[in-house]
Amino acid sequence: MQPATRSGELSRSRTLWELLERRAALTPDSPALIQADEPAGPGGADRRVTFAELHGRAERVAAWLHTLGVRPGSRVAWQLPTRIETVVLTLALARLGAVQTPLIPHYRDREVGHVLRATEAGFFAVPGVWRGFDHTAMAHRLARALPHPPLVFPAYDALPEGDPAGLPPAPADGTAVRWVYWTSGTTSDPKGALHTDRSLIAAGACLAEALGLTPGDVGSMAFPYAHVAGPDYTVMALLCGFPAVLLEHFTLPGSLGAYRRHGVTVAGGSTAFYAMFLAEQRKDPARRLLPALRLMAGGGAPRPPELHYEVVRELGCRLTHGYGMTEAPMITMGSPEDPEEKLAGTEGRPAAGMEIRVVGADGRPVPAGTDGEIRLRGEAVCRGYLDPAQTAEAFDTDGFLITGDLGHLTEDGYLVLTGRMKDVIIRKGENISAQEIEQLLYGHPGVEDAAVIGLPDAARGERVCAVVQQPTGAVALTLDAVTAHLRNAGLAVHKLPEQLELVDALPRNDTLRKVLKYKLRERFSD
Repeated sequence: MQPATRSGELSRSRTLWELLERRAALTPDSPALIQADEPAGPGGADRRVTFAELHGRAERVAAWLHTLGVRPGSRVAWQLPTRIETVVLTLALARLGAVQTPLIPHYRDREVGHVLRATEAGFFAVPGVWRGFDHTAMAHRLARALPHPPLVFPAYDALPEGDPAGLPPAPADGTAVRWVYWTSGTTSDPKGALHTDRSLIAAGACLAEALGLTPGDVGSMAFPYAHVAGPDYTVMALLCGFPAVLLEHFTLPGSLGAYRRHGVTVAGGSTAFYAMFLAEQRKDPARRLLPALRLMAGGGAPRPPELHYEVVRELGCRLTHGYGMTEAPMITMGSPEDPEEKLAGTEGRPAAGMEIRVVGADGRPVPAGTDGEIRLRGEAVCRGYLDPAQTAEAFDTDGFLITGDLGHLTEDGYLVLTGRMKDVIIRKGENISAQEIEQLLYGHPGVEDAAVIGLPDAARGERVCAVVQQPTGAVALTLDAVTAHLRNAGLAVHKLPEQLELVDALPRNDTLRKVLKYKLRERFSD
């Protein structure tokens, strides 16, 4: 049977656990995960697990979690880096039918506290002290302020295991909400997008169908596993049966040894990753940076067409880019078989089951080639938000998700993005709320008024720029002073501005006195 056909069969799995069981039965001894950026184990080898070992270990960890009191529907938050243990934990929770709330490790008190309160999590898995920050201390500090504090437990190293004989039957309903993924959107607090096993499987199947990977490929996860791209990629690996190299801390040139050592054939993540690999290649143009690499793929941030052609020409591989968001992890994706001009100038085509409707200001569909607001409907779309009021605002009367993104469909079905209606900055694939940063800036005595905007950036997709109006006679602010203030206020590091501009007055309209951010973007874009 051809790999694509087998992948199609597996994509009909009802739950993530059923998908893992079926993959472990098909290719039990094939490598599944390789941890490649930590001190090597005995004999100097990187840690590996096969699909059968992954299944067995996850089931035994599920048995231990069951002794802690985790049951179907239990709300479990986890804030962990990209490690084998993280994947094992999340699969163990899937075996139990728990409701998982993944949190990116860079989040701090503000974001984590909001999530713990909103989800009323009963359990919270943390990595201890990770990259100099004590996550355990933060977890206990936040727990003390909650009416029902979660049970905090470490999950960085080898997890305890139990006897699976005492486990209840695995969940069979793949349409129940079992995942809450957080996105900043355009509000000051994150929004919790509700996903099911089936919505995540549908998204991963879209990616697998577009990229056409085989068991002979070697993938890589250089992004935070807690991002919604984590299960997206895991599903694709389970469907296609190839291994993924995990990188807890991706750096260049530091991570190149792992890519070369394991012959990674598929790499990427977002526009920032493309630019980083390209910069390394340019240090030694005569030597191919990654000899085994045949495909770079990603999404989550704008990608200039010029960058596409530079990557293809200089790295010697194909480049496919896609369109996704926390609410719908995979919407469209370019295929290696697409014409080069389509790969460079579009976001690819939607997979089977994903409906894209482009509407005008009146909410009615517009013809192909006409820009409008993009709306989505399909199995890969989230079931709404944790806050019912946010759900009511996010879907139209036909059940389409209102994205706030602008673009059009070509006559042959490719999606072209042209802008965004939402005031959100996408930096390295992560949504950053401008309003959240603005509110914190107002707490600085040297700030009278402020606006935060996203500016085009070849490496990041967008960079965060703070535009500040100061009180008369105030000492001129510096970028270091602004970022120190925001850090002290609890803002996550990845949201900090990279640029500061001081102005005499922010431009505003004559009616509601709203800040005209487009004028700021025009003025400060380089």
